[in-house]
Amino acid sequence: MARSDLLINLVKAGTGGERELFDKTVSAIIAEERSKQHHILADTLSKAAERQRSTSLLQSPVQSARANLVFERQAEVSLADLILSHEIRITVTQMIEEQQRADLLRSFNLEPRSRVLLTGPPGNGKTSLAEAIAAELAVPFFVVRYDSLIASYLGETAQRLRELFQYARLRRCVLFFDEFDALGKERGDIQETGEIKRVVNSLLLEIDSLPSYVVLIAATNHPELLDRATWRRFQIKTVLAAPTSAQIADWFDLIVRRFPEFSASGSNQLSAKLVGNSFSELEDMVQDVMRRRVLDGLNGTKSGLAEVLHLWVSNLKSKGRANGKFTNTHLPNSGNGSQSKNGRGLTAASPANSRQTKRKTNATNSTPRASVHPPRGRSTSKPGRS
Repeated sequence: MARSDLLINLVKAGTGGERELFDKTVSAIIAEERSKQHHILADTLSKAAERQRSTSLLQSPVQSARANLVFERQAEVSLADLILSHEIRITVTQMIEEQQRADLLRSFNLEPRSRVLLTGPPGNGKTSLAEAIAAELAVPFFVVRYDSLIASYLGETAQRLRELFQYARLRRCVLFFDEFDALGKERGDIQETGEIKRVVNSLLLEIDSLPSYVVLIAATNHPELLDRATWRRFQIKTVLAAPTSAQIADWFDLIVRRFPEFSASGSNQLSAKLVGNSFSELEDMVQDVMRRRVLDGLNGTKSGLAEVLHLWVSNLKSKGRANGKFTNTHLPNSGNGSQSKNGRGLTAASPANSRQTKRKTNATNSTPRASVHPPRGRSTSKPGRS
């Protein structure tokens, strides 16, 4: 049998697509087998290598997926840069440790967890968390491109999906599906065509066959649209909700490290006023303050902060009035909705019910009774960025 170092190089060359290393390693194995008088095996390997050069196995069609089906991003966000709940941080840290010590787990016939589903309203760190996991694991971060993946011809989307997963299997990586509800839709929805059902079937099979060294992360703002079988494929399911007042205060502490002009002493007061904004909206607010700082001069930070803060609080109130009361309808704990543990049972009070049925009530029977359950497979709002 060939030496262990040659076998290791062969695997590295095959998974990494390094043609030169592959040819050198195969030639070394053939020469070693001939020196051991294993001429039949050496001839067989030599013929197989010739067929390999003619058919170019390493240059399979899935190599084009790097340019067409995925976009490789540089993972620059770390877990220390994110404000996460204690439970989510522990879960993610444990999963990263399992991936880093996968050899120890496999020696006990165990596999590390590698499939994560992130849900929650847009702008609260789903994409950033996926990028941070890739950075902590020091692996490539692949973002799926739906514009190239979804095709109009029958069966072509499923074929491209198989090519995408084949490409992901070539090496350790984080494969990120943003807006995952575009692919994993409920198959029981009568409004969907048979093509999306075939795509979901192919997706489930590909997820099942994906090796554990590929970390699959999916994110969606509409978990109620996902197929029930899709939920079962993910070992970790977590909700990234809008930040609480305490989390906003912690976030301001991070901002002070980047921009010392922000006073940490007023972070608690600021956080109380900004509850209802997502992390991305808070980041936009900081950018607004820094723009005013540049345009108004270096000494105008405090006045600029007060002005921008007043505008953001006013916008938050306007957003609440647009929904019938001062609250953000996307917040799971805002009093206008509740979400079950698995993210599927959504219930939200709707002011539209008063327009559906007009009836006279007395003062003792004025409590609203109706609730609206969003229909399965249909979206009540346009999807936003994660």
